[in-house]
Amino acid sequence: MSLRETNLHKLREQEFDVLIVGGGINGAVSAAALAGRGVRVALIDKGDFSGGVSSNSSNLAWGGIKYLESHEYLLVNKLCRSRNHLMKHYPSTVKEVRFLTSIQRGFRFWPFFVFLGSVLYWLIGRGATKAPRYMSAKALEKAEAVIDTSEVSGGLEYSDCYLYDNDARFVFKFIRASLNYGCIAVNYVESQQANREGDIWLTTAKDQVSGETFTIRSRVIINACGPYVDSVNEVNGESTEYHHLFSKGVHLIVDQITDSHRVLAFFASDGRLFFLIPMGPKTCIGTTDTQVDSPLVTVTDEDRDFVLSNANAVLDLEKPLTREDIIAERVGVRPLARKGRGGVADWVELSRKHVIEADEEKNYLSIFGGKLTDCLNVGNEVAAKISTFGISIPYPDKKWYGEPGEDLRDEFMLQAQLMRLDDLTHATSSEPLSQRFWRRYGEAAFGLLEAIREDESCADLLIEAAEYTRGEIELAARREMIVKLEDFMRRRSKIELVVRKEELLKAPGLHEASKILFAEQAQERLQEYLDSLRE
Repeated sequence: MSLRETNLHKLREQEFDVLIVGGGINGAVSAAALAGRGVRVALIDKGDFSGGVSSNSSNLAWGGIKYLESHEYLLVNKLCRSRNHLMKHYPSTVKEVRFLTSIQRGFRFWPFFVFLGSVLYWLIGRGATKAPRYMSAKALEKAEAVIDTSEVSGGLEYSDCYLYDNDARFVFKFIRASLNYGCIAVNYVESQQANREGDIWLTTAKDQVSGETFTIRSRVIINACGPYVDSVNEVNGESTEYHHLFSKGVHLIVDQITDSHRVLAFFASDGRLFFLIPMGPKTCIGTTDTQVDSPLVTVTDEDRDFVLSNANAVLDLEKPLTREDIIAERVGVRPLARKGRGGVADWVELSRKHVIEADEEKNYLSIFGGKLTDCLNVGNEVAAKISTFGISIPYPDKKWYGEPGEDLRDEFMLQAQLMRLDDLTHATSSEPLSQRFWRRYGEAAFGLLEAIREDESCADLLIEAAEYTRGEIELAARREMIVKLEDFMRRRSKIELVVRKEELLKAPGLHEASKILFAEQAQERLQEYLDSLRE
């Protein structure tokens, strides 16, 4: 019986202190924070974990420098502290990266004024990163030849952080941690309606794979459905002061524009910050800011042309970027928390701050807004709120997040070195295989070493362009609750984001990966995935 099937059985049979609906970043950290402190927790998501907003971000863990313009200094202070905390506790994943920002002539602020803002930002961030520096147009061109400085009046370099892998992989770390602590988490289970009988919530849930409907019993419900918080509350009869506005963000992935390993930042034609972000051997460009009424969004030709034209306007390329250069696309909405209903989703006026609204009479929590950078605060605040609902927190001071300690990491690296792990695969990346294993899997990476000792073919690359080994895919099949091939290709990994569809369609390793992940259902799942690529 698979992990998912086992957990489905437990969802039906057990009663929980807390049921979390939604497996994005807010739900994932809530589950890890509560389960890690001894609370009996269940988590469900109508799709895959991190299948929505949390898998379509800019992959940045940043202190919110843009919020200085709207004078939200307390928020910037909080986000900088959160960013620093992530850097400290996830050193393999959340890494400092330099941002090179060019200011065009006629921009609403002088370049030196923007530089002074970056100095303030650095000070608010307690000097945890390298100091910013002002740069002339000539210095910018020398540092990064790909920047077109013909209309640039000056610029600056400053530091922030980004996620070395993808955002969905980072979110899954918290899901996996919550499972280790005893949380019963299951993807592709939809909450259809919840009713309160006495002190117990009865949630009607549907398994999207089998079609079966069943009831989950819990004392508390946490609505962590991201952009769907309002609609779930409406179905459950829950009234709230806060609601969401939606702003659509689009990113395009293209072949690597520069190998300098910097984020190129500038201000787009709509006035918002715009980035070219390293994504392994590719570059991620975005984002857009378009108010929409629904979280169901797609990438339009207008979106593509906006992103490409803004990039072409500031880059000095031999050939301008066109739609044919797009390898993959990411699209999602930013759920912006706002009191009342309606309004304008303005990126300057409305920040991504989170709001946790508690109904203590019904033992019901709703989480609005939020961003990856501030996720640890969300987990701690949710645990504090739950304790006021009469739910016992057996281990209130337990640390529930972070990578394993340095001693364990050093032991892993020693074992990897002694077995010459980094010589066993012909990877094209400059990053050693041992470092990739540790960053992606933490303590579970010891299992990969054991598998490779028993069978060296576990170190073979199945999909070479994306650098995933047979052993990693076998590990994913056991531990990562993969229901569809897309779950692995786009979220547990970023393969689909960095390998062109044409290459994936003919990749022999894809067939082998499907066999490992799905056994007798391999051909069906593979065909389902290939059909989705051709759409």
